[in-house]
Amino acid sequence: MKLRNYGEDRLVAELTSGLSRGKNVRTSIGDDCAVIGARGAKKWLLLKTDCIVEGVHFTNRADPFQIGWKAAARAISDIAAMGGLPLHALVTIAISPTAEVSFLKAIYRGLESAVGKFGAAIVGGETSRSPDTLFISIALTGEVEPAQCATRSGGKIGDAIYVTGRLGGSIRGKHLTFTPRVEEARWLTKNFRIHAMMDLSDGLGADLPRLARASRCSFEISEQNLPLNTRCSSKNAISDGEDYELLFTISPRDCEKLESTWHKKFSKLPLTRIGKLNRQSAINNQQSLRGFDHFA
Repeated sequence: MKLRNYGEDRLVAELTSGLSRGKNVRTSIGDDCAVIGARGAKKWLLLKTDCIVEGVHFTNRADPFQIGWKAAARAISDIAAMGGLPLHALVTIAISPTAEVSFLKAIYRGLESAVGKFGAAIVGGETSRSPDTLFISIALTGEVEPAQCATRSGGKIGDAIYVTGRLGGSIRGKHLTFTPRVEEARWLTKNFRIHAMMDLSDGLGADLPRLARASRCSFEISEQNLPLNTRCSSKNAISDGEDYELLFTISPRDCEKLESTWHKKFSKLPLTRIGKLNRQSAINNQQSLRGFDHFA
């Protein structure tokens, strides 16, 4: 069977189903980061790897500084989604020998700018010849306090579902220039009991079902309440992907306090309640949504 007939989630599940789980692993495959931490540790280690590929994540006309920024920022966004802070990055680049040295240096300026903004550092990596396509892979470590660690699997029946920012239309430029929500996620996990959280990389239509499945819940959303970018429809907000906003759930008892304090702290960034988590049942009451899938 061809990969395109499998879909990304099914493929990953089958490839990893027989893998053993190592010592002190708190969270592994199926979340934004792996979480490693011994009992009683003051902080847990976060591990993340991510890649971008020319023709998939950016075009050959993209600004090299922005290519570098995006490569690092994607991994940082996943660290943020766990409630953590990024620490150390390893960068692997495969590039054609015909590329200009100045082009590669500009990519590295983008990489350094992204990790430096959040107090992290590039500490090593690898370079390789590529026959044609530019490929960048980032391996990133981070840390998080156990009490602030947010996963996809902690959602509870009745939880309110929120998103930060606005959704849709990222291909117009945001997908290369977005800012990971590190500060916002740290504030959320410090001041509230966030039950489940992830970042929106493949679109609400792909990522919300992942969070709901991990939390053993179903969900419902109100499409008319989705926060839209200019010239975007609810379909764009659900399917476009690469918004890199936070998607999280919280007890409805905390909603009023969350919204009032959020708007004081982050007055320029919208926070929108878009739905709720429901009980799973034999009757499918989960809305059919579709986001980006690498193999669909």
